[in-house]
Amino acid sequence: MEFDVFTLLPEVFPSYLETSIIKRARERDLIRVRAHNIRDYAHTKHHTTDDTPYGGGGGMVMKPEPVFEALETVLGKETNIPIILLTPQGRIFDQNVAQELSRHPRLAIICGRYEGFDERIREHLVTDEISIGDFVLTGGELPALILIDAISRLLPDVLGDPTGAQDDSHAMGLLEYPHYTRPPEFRGWKIPEILLSGDHAKIDKWRREQALLRTLKKRPDMLEKAELTKEDVKFIESQKRLNL
Repeated sequence: MEFDVFTLLPEVFPSYLETSIIKRARERDLIRVRAHNIRDYAHTKHHTTDDTPYGGGGGMVMKPEPVFEALETVLGKETNIPIILLTPQGRIFDQNVAQELSRHPRLAIICGRYEGFDERIREHLVTDEISIGDFVLTGGELPALILIDAISRLLPDVLGDPTGAQDDSHAMGLLEYPHYTRPPEFRGWKIPEILLSGDHAKIDKWRREQALLRTLKKRPDMLEKAELTKEDVKFIESQKRLNL
């Protein structure tokens, strides 16, 4: 999968992209990430990419010309590439959106700076607007890395465990069950005996129930959208009767 990121700060990206799972995915050519400097497409003497807003007001606004030229030059005549504007006004990024975007072979991501974008970028260039939450950052670079990370881990062979992404919190519509590793006892705290039983059917059942219980306690709103079996519903109702 290919990610083309358009930014005024391309130097932000290498340090994160050269670590851990994302680094290995790039080395194996499972993903390609290219950070394009929007300033390279500004043809004024000082490569200006912003200007004061019409009508007055504080802050500066990103100019349309360099953003349009950057994307049109890099993407060429391809018309089926999602062009994502990272903005607090966009739809909220979650696991379902990550799944949706992972189905595309190539994504273009625009990172903002300053007060905002010239509205013509929003109206005539982008095809999608995404926000990572109801708060404001100084730029779109961190959200872009979040998108790249969340989407990449859903791609085949990126994770060492082929089912790892499926078990993550939110991936199955629930918060993830608790994990334990060696030693089996630490400072008097023992791991649940069921995990030492070797009975994988019982372990799977325990993990499912723990995921349901954790979601019920921490994020009950998620249960409204989760795909629940009759056994799940019965377990949840029994926990409610016990007042958790």
